[in-house]
Amino acid sequence: MNSRIHIPCMVLAAGRGERMRPLTDHTPKPLLRVKDKTLLDWHLENLAKCGAHQIVINHAWLGEKIVQHVKDSSFPELHISLSEENSALETAGGLKQAMSFMTIKDYFFAINGDVFCPDFPFNKIQMMVDSLRQSKQPVLAHLFLVNNPAHNMDGDFCLNKDHITEKNGTAQSYTFSGAGIYHQDLLKGIKMGEVAKLAPILKLAMPQNQVTGELLNVAWVDVGTPERLIELNRKI
Repeated sequence: MNSRIHIPCMVLAAGRGERMRPLTDHTPKPLLRVKDKTLLDWHLENLAKCGAHQIVINHAWLGEKIVQHVKDSSFPELHISLSEENSALETAGGLKQAMSFMTIKDYFFAINGDVFCPDFPFNKIQMMVDSLRQSKQPVLAHLFLVNNPAHNMDGDFCLNKDHITEKNGTAQSYTFSGAGIYHQDLLKGIKMGEVAKLAPILKLAMPQNQVTGELLNVAWVDVGTPERLIELNRKI
């Protein structure tokens, strides 16, 4: 099995983190620490272990601190580009701009910089990309879902075998983990520098069965509030 990641990878780190205030008044959310390591470095370390090379990190709020952190970090095996956003472009807009820093054939991987998931299966990414490339039906996105946490019990999407659909009120729903594999064509309708959310774009592709997914069975925390960060560090 080819576990080395050959596609570009992105860590989304441009959010303001309003719910995380006052911690994020002076520190970007991805630089908050779990077990004395930043959330960003948990991702970078695991990407490096899986042979990823081309990394893009976007930034907006307190972006200079993310730039300095990357300069001070010790990941010589990673080629890290920084995508500066004058103001946050939302997820899809951020992905679109970041693509200009990528040498991209078709797919790239992205993960939210404010989630803690140390056992995320980064070693499966390249295998999944190889599988997506062989699909008869063009797949524009492959999302990683998790069981619904207490703060999102209604979930985000449904999973019908390996296809993701909108919630329908009857089927089991799951929470989007913030990690996905995306085809460059998913974002072809977005202009560079445009503010655009990801969910509406995904929902347009779902009726054509162009969004697939899988359910993760690993520990995952959306570190969205100071209370969750305190609880996470207490458990760790």
